[in-house]
Amino acid sequence: MITSNIGKIFLDAYNEEYGTSYDARTFFLEQFYPLFFDQNKYMMTAGNSPLENPKLSWDDMIKGKKPFETPEQRKIRFEKLIKKIEESEADASIARGYASLDVAATTSGQVTDLKLPNSQEEIYASWIGDALGIGVQGGFSILFSNKEILLDIFEGWKLYRTSLNETTMLKGNQINTWNGQWLSHYYDPREYDADMPLAGYSPYNTNKDGIINIDTQTWTKILIGISKKYRNAQILGYIYSIGQTNTTIGFIPFNLNQIRRPIHLYEKIFGMSNGKNAESLWGTAIGFKTACTYGAVGIKAMEPKGLRDYVYSKGDKVPKQPKTPKNEDEQINFNVYKIWILAMLNNDELWEKSQELAELLNEASSDKDNSISTKRKNLVETMLNATNKKQFIAAAAEVVSFIGKIDEFKGIVKEIHGMPTDNVPYFLTLLRFQYKTL
Repeated sequence: MITSNIGKIFLDAYNEEYGTSYDARTFFLEQFYPLFFDQNKYMMTAGNSPLENPKLSWDDMIKGKKPFETPEQRKIRFEKLIKKIEESEADASIARGYASLDVAATTSGQVTDLKLPNSQEEIYASWIGDALGIGVQGGFSILFSNKEILLDIFEGWKLYRTSLNETTMLKGNQINTWNGQWLSHYYDPREYDADMPLAGYSPYNTNKDGIINIDTQTWTKILIGISKKYRNAQILGYIYSIGQTNTTIGFIPFNLNQIRRPIHLYEKIFGMSNGKNAESLWGTAIGFKTACTYGAVGIKAMEPKGLRDYVYSKGDKVPKQPKTPKNEDEQINFNVYKIWILAMLNNDELWEKSQELAELLNEASSDKDNSISTKRKNLVETMLNATNKKQFIAAAAEVVSFIGKIDEFKGIVKEIHGMPTDNVPYFLTLLRFQYKTL
């Protein structure tokens, strides 16, 4: 029933924004149905409702092999839907996101003796709410109850309709996927132009049959955009999937401060234009579903793929050692690793501390004539390869006699000694990356 609640929250926001007084039924009849369904291509799937004709192939109609239904045929379907809504109990065939009344069906819900809301208003609102879902990679959608976000999604609806009507081979029924792509575009001030809202917007791919589809956006790109647009500390999202079987993850908090933090740090240290190039790397270590198992989505879920091999040792082996980047892509990935670690440490001063210690160790690895000393280099590498406090302090004691700025060195080593144990592997990894940078 969450779709109904979201639909009603949107209507409240819409009425406030535009000075109207729509209820769900009137909005559905006057605004929603004409935009979404009363045209050749649907904007969203109608499920197994009377609006859907299972005998028709959308691909065949798009490719011109079969004609689209006529306005008269659509009207008959529409009237059947309205009649069923007015005469039947709410179920998956007329209310979006609801369960089937058949308890043996794959889309059934849990059996309950609680009396659930079943008014026509709830049913009409469910269609509006489901159309506000934000599709993300992994096959899931997110529903937010934030009024501003819902209105932002609505801004893209008419543009999707325009794109469907003007692009013959563009597939319909992808409103949730469109919503995700639209928000990531709409929230990016480097791309979005209010005078030309679709300029630079190209979320499409073409399959072998010539059908144009909308690519699904990553959850990170969408949430990065939301975190930049709105300064909320946290927002709640409902994660679900509607298909042949319904899947529900449930309500998950998204910590926008934590999601925003590595992006802010990257742009602050490496520049805003470079920050855009790095956005595709955030949150690639795990899938969206796994991120939700953390209980809240924040900085941990933003981990870039491949980094943990540099942080933790495997058996008797030391952690993977950084290599000097060979090209721009490797350099961006290198920098993303460093910034995520800094964000996890939650102490911006440790960036300079790690750089300073890396410089001291770099100097210590050379003799006075700047030639590399094998003995010194081996001692420094032992210190760099440490994975815990005990190893690090023992190695530092061997290196200290070769350090020029002893007080600075001791001060940083002492600070590491006082760190929470869980933070030490992260700092030592950051140190190894800073050392390789030199």
